[in-house]
Amino acid sequence: MKDILSKRERVERTLNFQSVDRVAIHDNVSFNPGVISLYTGKKTDGFNYSIEDICEVIEKTLDMCFFPHAPFGTDRITTENGFVRQNDNWTSWTVKRPFNDTKGLKEFYLRQIEEMKTAKFNPEKERENYQKKFLNIQRLIGDTVILDYDGTGFCSCWSLAGIDLFTYLYYDEPEIISDYIRIRTDNEVRRVHAIADKKLSPVVLIADDLASKNGPIFSPEFLRKEFLPHLTRLVEAWHSHGLKVLYHSDGNWKKLIPDFLKCGVEGFYCLEPAVGMDIIELKKEYPKVIWAGGLDGIDLMERGNPEQVRKEVRKQILETDVLNTGGLFLATSSEINPPIKPENYQAMIEEARAIYNKEVYK
Repeated sequence: MKDILSKRERVERTLNFQSVDRVAIHDNVSFNPGVISLYTGKKTDGFNYSIEDICEVIEKTLDMCFFPHAPFGTDRITTENGFVRQNDNWTSWTVKRPFNDTKGLKEFYLRQIEEMKTAKFNPEKERENYQKKFLNIQRLIGDTVILDYDGTGFCSCWSLAGIDLFTYLYYDEPEIISDYIRIRTDNEVRRVHAIADKKLSPVVLIADDLASKNGPIFSPEFLRKEFLPHLTRLVEAWHSHGLKVLYHSDGNWKKLIPDFLKCGVEGFYCLEPAVGMDIIELKKEYPKVIWAGGLDGIDLMERGNPEQVRKEVRKQILETDVLNTGGLFLATSSEINPPIKPENYQAMIEEARAIYNKEVYK
């Protein structure tokens, strides 16, 4: 069947728990050469493709997407603040930090705090640059909605340090970590007020990793003191400009859902069924919460076959009643990373488009 709604209409109706002609599809296709080749018709030799190629796939297959990102390459780089990072085309990781004890970490944080407090900020220029970036990509992807993302200072704080040194320093001098998170969030709230524009996109994602497969890494008491108040501030900043806010963390954070909802987030992205985050169960338990990213990206999309993918897509669409109730974006739990088979991605897209709302088509 031919689409009745535009992509923007489908996304907005999904966000507002209204009926849709078909399920809205979201994902990140920037780092899968096979998928790029399949939909552009170009032969890919490794990661030798362009932003324009990625955007062509987005325009052909997705209703909502992240900003496309060119492959990272394979260089080992040293950042301005002394971190050594290894790139591997679609991911990167820290090889060496510019500190190896709590004394060095404390000095690093203090330098970062001072830099953030004294950083110059031009809201007009920030907005101009953001809109230019946004509209340049929008021209390449048609009416596909862009889901931009940001975060508080929390995830960057503990991940820069590593969980061990972060914990040791917090035990000795918690005020330093508290200041870093607060000031980093202050600066992000300032940036949001400069760039937020509902005309560009009706929704944004806040991403702060804080969980493993076994549950939250941090206690609820710690999060309620050091993280959730800042999440609330960032959510409120986006809300003041009319955008809805989704939240992302890897892992199993189910026990924190009530806390996140108190912060004002309207929904969640990236649900790993293998660690207990089943999108069908969650949508039934929280029918007025937006859910996205529940197709298993590893056991299903990497290791399964197209018929298994089609079966799971049908199950999620029909058992959540998304066509009548909205509130769900079809997406993988891992993004479309290189190990995902192109034929499985194609099956996901085709099956999602094959199941339509007969009432809307009357």
